[in-house]
Amino acid sequence: MSEHYRIVIVGGGSAGISTAARLLNGIKSLANDVAIIDPADKHYYQPLWTLVGGGAAKKEDTERSMEEVIPEGAVWIQQAVASFTPEENKIQLANRESLSYDYLVVAAGIEIHWEGVKGLREALGKGGVCSNYSYEYTDYTWEAIRTFKGGNAVFTHPATPVKCGGAPQKIMYLAEDHFSRTGFREQTNVIFGSANPAIFDVQKYRETLEKVVARKKIDARFRENLVEIRSAQKEAVFENIDTKKQTTVKYDMLHVTPPMRAPGFIRESSLAGEAGWVDVHPNTLQHHKYENVFALGDCADLPTSKTGAAIRKQAPVVAENMLALIKEEPMKAAYDGYSSCPLVTGYNSLVLAEFKYGKIPSESFPINQAKERRSMYMMKKDLLPIMYWDGMLKGIM
Repeated sequence: MSEHYRIVIVGGGSAGISTAARLLNGIKSLANDVAIIDPADKHYYQPLWTLVGGGAAKKEDTERSMEEVIPEGAVWIQQAVASFTPEENKIQLANRESLSYDYLVVAAGIEIHWEGVKGLREALGKGGVCSNYSYEYTDYTWEAIRTFKGGNAVFTHPATPVKCGGAPQKIMYLAEDHFSRTGFREQTNVIFGSANPAIFDVQKYRETLEKVVARKKIDARFRENLVEIRSAQKEAVFENIDTKKQTTVKYDMLHVTPPMRAPGFIRESSLAGEAGWVDVHPNTLQHHKYENVFALGDCADLPTSKTGAAIRKQAPVVAENMLALIKEEPMKAAYDGYSSCPLVTGYNSLVLAEFKYGKIPSESFPINQAKERRSMYMMKKDLLPIMYWDGMLKGIM
């Protein structure tokens, strides 16, 4: 069996859904000629998982059925992609059926590589080992924080790109705040083992976050990458990025940000560049080799942070440029690399980092956004989820 659609979108996450909505809003005649391929039953608002792990939100509020978010006029194909054949405009599905297309949008997200840390899969969800990068386990993060009574609380950031590069430290700040409120901070060593060279890439916000780390007396260890967990001994093994020397750290609680990579069906395809991500132009988001292919979101090879805020700016560019291509008009829309990271620094405090290509601040408000603010925390907690469900996913924001 082989079906043909004018536009096929691979991925029903925030990138795929918001792009589909914009395309259908732009050309009504595309109804039932836009297919979204995604095997998942559920769609998640993942930016709230930090607050779930910190006990400040309910994970059930981050979940909706996929059927509920598929735009009207789009055809949902609930299958996984096995491979691409862009030379023939074809996609092979996991059930061995194939699809053909005129235009393709790759919005397949990122793959959590749990096996990238030896012993992580076996340790996760018990013995104080937790991660906010799984809907299944994010509740256990709060359990580990809530029941913590002192010792070493260790947080990690891997040597790979990750979705929401600030998330590994946000949960650390919330945990430290909770330990202070419950009287266990003095008995606690908060350790941050990060493969990065600094706390944040953009200097304006890095300067603020370095003060936060100093104020909270966090032991930040940079260029240190978690490579193994020995759960029976409650030991985390870090390897220095530069010297390759390994260090063993005892933990009582360990929050792991796992390594991440492009999905296998992308890495192994001709759509991928050297690093495995979809090889697209950084401004037009059009594939360098296949002009009828676009990509956005976490799977795209773009020199900016992989965040939902970045997708919110990328989706209109993909939709506008694809519609221009369909109409045989010049592509005028350009993405400037905008991304945003609402950096929670404690309960009721947040630094709103916004920046574009070149790590240049690109801020939305006429205030100093490098300052910790309660108002920005409330915006993340209460306003952004509404904007996501009722605006971004409907292609109107």
